[in-house]
Amino acid sequence: MIIQWFGHSFFRLETKGKIIAIDPYSEKATGLKPSRFKADILLITHQHEDHNNKSVIMGEPFVLEGPGELEMGGIFIDGLQSFHDKKRGQSRGENTIFLIKSEEITICHLGDLGEPQLREESLEKVGEADILLVPVGGNYTINYEEAISFINQIEPKIIIPMHYALPQLKIKLDPLDKFVKAIGKKPETVDKLIIRKNTLPEETKLIVLNKQ
Repeated sequence: MIIQWFGHSFFRLETKGKIIAIDPYSEKATGLKPSRFKADILLITHQHEDHNNKSVIMGEPFVLEGPGELEMGGIFIDGLQSFHDKKRGQSRGENTIFLIKSEEITICHLGDLGEPQLREESLEKVGEADILLVPVGGNYTINYEEAISFINQIEPKIIIPMHYALPQLKIKLDPLDKFVKAIGKKPETVDKLIIRKNTLPEETKLIVLNKQ
């Protein structure tokens, strides 16, 4: 399995001969120029322009843009309903948490989760995650302190932070270093994460992906 990050909450996962794209953004909304690539599956966590730019994903992917389940070629995806804010969606609407299971590894992408804590039924499923893609920039989603609280609950093998301040990003978010300092783990920085079940670390590791 290969995981790459294209900035903000935009990821490319390669597994079992399939490509999964998650939350591609628009340049207008972010100030960042999004990369284009072909995908078999496109996951959209919510309908905001910094997460739902389908136009940059080439091919004819199967699109899942809300709660639901999908199976394709031994890849299992579960979309869990959540909220983008602390007011049950009254301020920013709904958000979908995606669980992706493939190669005996479970990846969780929290999207723009805004709830201060996960519901019992969601936590039960998210608690299975080996790799957690977690927003840490605050303002529009959980902040770095809340992110650490979720991490402590879930206890993933690998943490990959996302949705934080970047050069040229027009959206005001906290920088990554606030999260890194607060969590107290030395990050390993890589261009892409190549991972297998038998190479998952025993103790939780913080991986920072370079923007592609």
